[in-house]
Amino acid sequence: MNKIKLELLSPAKDLECGIAAINCGADAVYIGAPSFGARSGAGNSIEDINKLIEYAHKYWAKVYVTVNTIIYDDELEEVHLLINKLYEIGADAIIFQDMALLEMELPPIQLYASTQTHNYEIERIKMLDSAGIKRIILARELTLDEIRAIKNEINAELEFFVHGALCVSLSGQCYMSHELTGRSANRGECAQNCRMPYSLIDAGGKTLIENKHLLSLRDLNLSEYLNDLVSAGVTSFKIEGRLKDASYVKNITAFYRAQLDDIINNNPDYEKASSGYSVISFEPDPEKTFNRGYTSYFINDRSDKVSSHDSPKSTGKYLGKVTETGKEHFTIGTVDKITNGDGICFFNHSGELLGMNISRAEGQTVFTKDLLGIKKGTKIYRNFDHAFDKELNKESYRKISVNLFIEESDTGISIEVIDADNVTAKINFETTKEIAENPIQAEENIKKQFSKSGDTIFSINEVKIKINKILFFPVKLLNQMRRTVLSELENQRLKTRKIDLREKTAPSELLINNNLTNNLVSKSQPVEIDYKSNVVNKLSESFYNKLGFNKIEPGFEKQKDFSGKVVMTCKYCIKDELGLCPFDTDKRVEEPLFLVNESRKYLLNFNCKDCLMEIIVA
Repeated sequence: MNKIKLELLSPAKDLECGIAAINCGADAVYIGAPSFGARSGAGNSIEDINKLIEYAHKYWAKVYVTVNTIIYDDELEEVHLLINKLYEIGADAIIFQDMALLEMELPPIQLYASTQTHNYEIERIKMLDSAGIKRIILARELTLDEIRAIKNEINAELEFFVHGALCVSLSGQCYMSHELTGRSANRGECAQNCRMPYSLIDAGGKTLIENKHLLSLRDLNLSEYLNDLVSAGVTSFKIEGRLKDASYVKNITAFYRAQLDDIINNNPDYEKASSGYSVISFEPDPEKTFNRGYTSYFINDRSDKVSSHDSPKSTGKYLGKVTETGKEHFTIGTVDKITNGDGICFFNHSGELLGMNISRAEGQTVFTKDLLGIKKGTKIYRNFDHAFDKELNKESYRKISVNLFIEESDTGISIEVIDADNVTAKINFETTKEIAENPIQAEENIKKQFSKSGDTIFSINEVKIKINKILFFPVKLLNQMRRTVLSELENQRLKTRKIDLREKTAPSELLINNNLTNNLVSKSQPVEIDYKSNVVNKLSESFYNKLGFNKIEPGFEKQKDFSGKVVMTCKYCIKDELGLCPFDTDKRVEEPLFLVNESRKYLLNFNCKDCLMEIIVA
């Protein structure tokens, strides 16, 4: 029986981050294309993506390229040419949002449905599965039970976010940024309105909460639920962070690599999705990297607080409470070592996050000329760990174990190398046979030189010599033979690497053949699509037309009048977060409720039947 491959998928802002992710154990990385990558600040050149692909494929790791914005008509040809180019350089899959791609004549590169395709409802997910989509990246809001039910209904691979920043809106369903600034989240230009402060106002104009970050969520951490996710059918575990730096990528990748390895090592049904092992220069710890505090979100339904109302900034790791203050110092009750160069932060009496860089610390005592209002009992967090950052900057690397066999041949010696994946290279070197005067020393020298692997991707696990009378070889020749045979092994790895290609059947044809033409909208409106399907070009419109949808509202970005429009749909609920869910308490507030800041006023609609909150332009 074939083992199930479990994939750790890491983000790559750029080439440096991508290589760092591979070195720290990622089975795959996802990186933005030069354009249309849903992160306008994280585009990469074809040349850099090509370099990353070449590096990753040595380890049988994969590179997925994001082309997951919505696309306007005058951009369709550019996208078509881009995907062809990405296929030519060996990209393993395209992560997409716009259904226009399903109408294009594309090369047989795999298409993965981005979470931006709104993979929250089973009808939508079944449609994508029937369209031949190899992998579906599920909405973050799904519970374990919902994921399990989805897997029972479809054949596609399931990818799920396990760590990183959370969008408060269902992915692909957020239009607040475009409504306010003209910068569309579905075009990779999100202005992060959700991280801004708002006041919560009731129907009578009473301020219930003033100037808090009411839509800002904590960061996701599902490290305790990996076994459950595997059991539910998830095979790709995704780390968010295509705007994060290499330090973040290294730390979080190394942490989840260790977690997944534990699962794989304790279950013979699973295996790693790529080759090799990583040598890590630090002890990974998610608390020491950028985070707003962690949440398991809705993986077990509404089981914990998910918001970060006080601040959208990183608090880092909790150190302890202040136990003593003086005129120019304070002491923290912590067992952690505090060092010069650390960054610490705390919330003042007004709930405002303040911070300072430590220029002098002795033990747990910090010396500063401005206490910034720190008092005894103040909770202190470290949002920059100077010592840990230095550890992160040390080299981590990745190797593939190899056994090497040396035998005498008629014309010289034969060298065979077999790696951990049973890939083999064998070369016969024609050499002069000179019997060694000191066979013990000569054999030791041969083993010594062939045990080296230098800057190759390999690590020599064992050297076996089968020669009746040990021969003498100059060190230079031994090194040359070793380099040659390891280079050939690397070539053989690339030749034997499995390439997963997509079938060429048109997705709309597959759907029609499977009688799944009415699964994108509610059954009460089987032939209508509203702006939330994000149709902004003729090919996407054609796709839905072929499936029987004859009334298609243009996407939000094509709208002129936003009044009364839902600009955000959230499973996160402000009432639930504040302990006001009508199913849990008798407390009531005067509704409707409004979110208000200096720029806008939004109406909140609580769809309790589906347990969703809608934010509407008032």
